[in-house]
Amino acid sequence: MSTLAIVGTQWGDEGKGKIVDILSEKADYIVRFQGGNNAGHTVVIDGNKYILHLLPSGILHEDKKCVLGNGMVIDLEGLLNEIEFIKRVGKSVEGRIFVSERAHLILPYHKELDAASEKLRGNGSIGTTLKGIGPAYRDKAGRVGIRIADLKDEETFREKLRWNIREKELTLKHVYNYEVSFSFDEVYSHIMRVYEKVANFVCDTVTLLNRAIDRGDNVLFEGAQATLLDIDVGTYPFVTSSNSSALGIPAGAGISPRKVEKIYGIMKAYTTRVGGGPFPTELKDTMGELLRARGHEYGSTTGRPRRCGWLDLFAVKFSKMVNDLDGVIVTKLDVLDAFDEIRVCVGYELDGEVLDHFPSTAKELSRVKPIYETLPGWKTKTTHIKRFEDLPKEAQNFIKFIEDYLETTVPIISTGPQRDETIVACEIW
Repeated sequence: MSTLAIVGTQWGDEGKGKIVDILSEKADYIVRFQGGNNAGHTVVIDGNKYILHLLPSGILHEDKKCVLGNGMVIDLEGLLNEIEFIKRVGKSVEGRIFVSERAHLILPYHKELDAASEKLRGNGSIGTTLKGIGPAYRDKAGRVGIRIADLKDEETFREKLRWNIREKELTLKHVYNYEVSFSFDEVYSHIMRVYEKVANFVCDTVTLLNRAIDRGDNVLFEGAQATLLDIDVGTYPFVTSSNSSALGIPAGAGISPRKVEKIYGIMKAYTTRVGGGPFPTELKDTMGELLRARGHEYGSTTGRPRRCGWLDLFAVKFSKMVNDLDGVIVTKLDVLDAFDEIRVCVGYELDGEVLDHFPSTAKELSRVKPIYETLPGWKTKTTHIKRFEDLPKEAQNFIKFIEDYLETTVPIISTGPQRDETIVACEIW
């Protein structure tokens, strides 16, 4: 097998960064195919924490090549800052970072549109990261977006930027009553200065990846956000602005669906959510606070406290179906070490009826009542354990319950943030 994909099965923050970092050891290329710097992937190595927003987690391995695909929207300044950060921690970047010339740019007016829209929504805000992701994708869909390739021709860039700034000024002023803080000259000169510093990384990644796959190189696709935040199949409108499930890989990387051979989902041993939107198993009590404290559940991009709740297997089962998962990887098992009992949602009830499918609307999802199974906890530390058979019997039964319910396997279990705090039951490359 030469291609492997890792995607989130919940509302993001499942620990994809750590798992991709581990799986990168056997990969030649690691590819981000959607989203922008609204993602936050955290990797802990020898006690040092690395937080990445644009670059794939594989960049922390010296000999790996990392690709930012055409399906992404990219803040060039954010990219430059991340490249400089990688250099500061002693990692090389030359010949290892490839940025798609087809990817769209996030520009200053996208961030202001993001903030203005959220302000206008008031209590009905989506809870975006305010990084300009949605407005950038809106321009892409509206065919007025500016791609990185446009920067190679200054005349083309000037023309497109001038039109966009005029339109955005009118929108911000007359739709949002929002004071504009950017000008054409400022944006143009700033973007061109930054582009000059990253231009050597820009290339045709579609051809690069297809050739790599065709010659049998190991290619790992790294999802950002998660399936329940997917623009098409997620809990709309409380979603991200791209296809954050495996559905986004072919379009976002420029490859045929036939070239994605294995897809694994990642799920926490409980559930979290950032921002607005329905959350059936959310705990707004001391249990939820304990989960947040033990799991250090604060957004790596925004710093916002995450909403926490019991594991929702009914939602994960929907993600398994959508992605046709070959297995699920369970993270943060150790967070449950402190609980006497562990509840797991195995279904939803709506208006007295048990649902046989995951709701399509946020309104319906906000009204469901979770159906729980209660399992015994293990009340002992699991972070030091390296083999499945050495886990407490109750923890083994918890994992087996997940496997039985989802009708799949759990090949990897993460019991802590460090690379070595991991149980690998079987290899998935």
